[in-house]
Amino acid sequence: MGPEIFEIDPSLCTECVGHFDEPQCAEICPVECIPKDPDNEETQDELMLKYQRLTENL
Repeated sequence: MGPEIFEIDPSLCTECVGHFDEPQCAEICPVECIPKDPDNEETQDELMLKYQRLTENL
């Protein structure tokens, strides 16, 4: 609610796997407006591999 709009990049989103038990965007969204994209469904294992790839050089 308000002027701020956030976009989630599916190539960078791990649904917080590796950090939290639940996706934090969905946890804090006051109107539950973050739908899952059926064209970008990933398993927990795929999300963990993405997390590892994204954080390997940190």
